[in-house]
Amino acid sequence: MTFAATILTLYPEMFPGPLGISLAGRALERGDWSCETVQIRDFAKDKHRTVDDTPAGGGAGMVLKPDVIGAALASVGTGRPILAMTPRGKPITQARIREVAQGPGVAILCGRFEGFDERIFEAYPQIEQVSLADIVLSGGETAALAILDACIRLLPGVMGAPDSGVEESYENGLIEYPQYTRPQEWEGRTIPEVLRSGDHAKIAAWRKARSEEDTRLRRPDLWERYSDVRDRSASGARRKD
Repeated sequence: MTFAATILTLYPEMFPGPLGISLAGRALERGDWSCETVQIRDFAKDKHRTVDDTPAGGGAGMVLKPDVIGAALASVGTGRPILAMTPRGKPITQARIREVAQGPGVAILCGRFEGFDERIFEAYPQIEQVSLADIVLSGGETAALAILDACIRLLPGVMGAPDSGVEESYENGLIEYPQYTRPQEWEGRTIPEVLRSGDHAKIAAWRKARSEEDTRLRRPDLWERYSDVRDRSASGARRKD
């Protein structure tokens, strides 16, 4: 089954962009996923093809018009998640990416200017308002490319090793352990001895410990959630005993 991606944008020429090369590009050529763009401006009704207007109540910038966006959304088929890229959205997670990648595809609505008229989300409650992080981009296209890349790499056959999409950051609630490769020594720094030991149990234990420690130090927000889940699991196991 082909993973069907539809992007609603004012800049369709940005797609597939970098997704047309490397693993994603080869997957596109094989038909593992498809990339369709919808030009939002095509749904403007006036002779100037206007897609935005000044904010109600005053203020800087321009707001994407609900009638234009609504008409563009109505042209997109149902049955797939619809993501609206906006800094007001909830940061997307790897768990949600995996859910989307396992489905038939996704439609992504790319914001611009000061964003969307809020009535769009009232009229289309199924839309998920998402962001990449606590940052503001010039438009949603860059974020859409990142989300599509995250989904495409999880499609069957896209990555070489089946474990490539499992043993990495966020998949188990932690950031990934540090990686090393040859040469064994570089500028006086050596690969940790445990990784050269050949003892798979010790290596697994070291990797888990480093993932936990690095997450605790670098991402206390992730560590708190991970610790809560771990503690609840431990409590449940004790009650069963």
